[in-house]
Amino acid sequence: MTVDKKDLTAGNSRRNFIKTTALAAAGFMIVPRHVLGGKGFLAPSDRLMVAAVGVGGKGQSNIAKIYNGGKSEIAFLCDVDDARAATTVKNFPKAKYYKDYREMLDKEGKRIDAVVVSTPDHNHALIAMAAMQLGKHVYVEKPLTHDIYEARKLREAAERYKVVTQMGNQGSSGEGVRQLQEWLDAGVIGKVHTVYCWTNRPTWPQGLLWPSTPGVIPSTLDWDLWLGTAPFKPYIEKLVPFNWRGWWDYGTGAIGDMGAHLVEPPVKVLGLGTPLDVQCSVGTLYLDEFKRGYYPDSCPPSSHVIMNFEKTKKTKGNLKLHWMDGGIKPERPEELSPNETFGDNGVLFEGTKGKMMCGVYGANPKLLPLSRNDKVHTKKTLARVPGDVDGHYTQWAEAAIAGYGKIELSSPFDIAGPLTETLLIANLAIRGTDVPRPKADGKIAYPGRDIKLIWDKENLKVTNFDEVNQYVKREYRKGWSLGI
Repeated sequence: MTVDKKDLTAGNSRRNFIKTTALAAAGFMIVPRHVLGGKGFLAPSDRLMVAAVGVGGKGQSNIAKIYNGGKSEIAFLCDVDDARAATTVKNFPKAKYYKDYREMLDKEGKRIDAVVVSTPDHNHALIAMAAMQLGKHVYVEKPLTHDIYEARKLREAAERYKVVTQMGNQGSSGEGVRQLQEWLDAGVIGKVHTVYCWTNRPTWPQGLLWPSTPGVIPSTLDWDLWLGTAPFKPYIEKLVPFNWRGWWDYGTGAIGDMGAHLVEPPVKVLGLGTPLDVQCSVGTLYLDEFKRGYYPDSCPPSSHVIMNFEKTKKTKGNLKLHWMDGGIKPERPEELSPNETFGDNGVLFEGTKGKMMCGVYGANPKLLPLSRNDKVHTKKTLARVPGDVDGHYTQWAEAAIAGYGKIELSSPFDIAGPLTETLLIANLAIRGTDVPRPKADGKIAYPGRDIKLIWDKENLKVTNFDEVNQYVKREYRKGWSLGI
């Protein structure tokens, strides 16, 4: 430990100087604040001691931005794939490395303040729950969970264990969504009746049969740990590290990947709850003339979901939100000229007095027609997050240092939980299109392709098509449990 020259001022007593230098000589170790003085106590370093699970890809960037915020020490790293983790391990050579998060939490729990979860979707809930049960603050990559039941339970756990939580939808901390809300609050576009959200995702293969030929498991990858909660299947090529998103056992499809960045703005700005009902249509591949492919393990190549939300103070009656993926887009607004771009990913709000739109994260908000942006000026009534979208990370770290309930966050689990439920309710409709029902004549019907699903949010179930409720709460593989 280096003694700071600021400690050698005339105002410091000789006793404090002796104490400081003695600690330095003894090689004083930084310990978590909860060991020193309970939740919210400032450690000597004033930095959060962070453990990260899933440290390649998005995990790598999450860790870097949390560290660059200047409030956190990356103390422990965990990944099931040594090759995937290599860059982060190199960047943080002092961090102790583990392959199994359970071993890390068991051995290092007393030295950890907070846990960052950036694994594939199917293992988010178990890791986050285990950390919260130990009193650790958690930052979890979007979507919060793989299942609706998990989202509800993580939300409840965050309150029960009094820990600081944040989901990784950085746009919720951005300037754009606040500008949209200020326009709406000022009555610029009136009351909203329809919202369109669209994306070019999936940018990975979907609408596939599970390959019949097993791949060769890389020597650096622990396949069993990677599978975690999911049913055992032989390893296949190109599933890891990215294409798992298109398989229902692990990912949540296009809306799981992009919904938090596109659906969050209207949910936040309009004060929406979870949907009352949901319906959809999906794209499919045909194997031959009139022979439709059946790929129940894989998300479809495209979908259009319509969610019906209860009226709020900012909507004209119930609100219809359209989700479109696979390159499907709504009709171009009449207010856009032929050469003005619409974008591959975006959100369009249609109100009684006008329209507004934005991109991913709520970025680049615009009133339509675009000429209105030079004429309409509203007051900034909402507080901004320092650092905009990158401030999302520092906001969480500062809140964790301050302690539960001290600092308002952009996407704590009491907000992220219902948002995730909304995205996954849409997936119930998408998955429901492939749920078979035998007919009396021996043929197979797919009734989920032609109905509207009615959602009971209190009991977490669809009331008019019970077969789809199997996807509300998965059965985990033997040996894995949510621990509640």
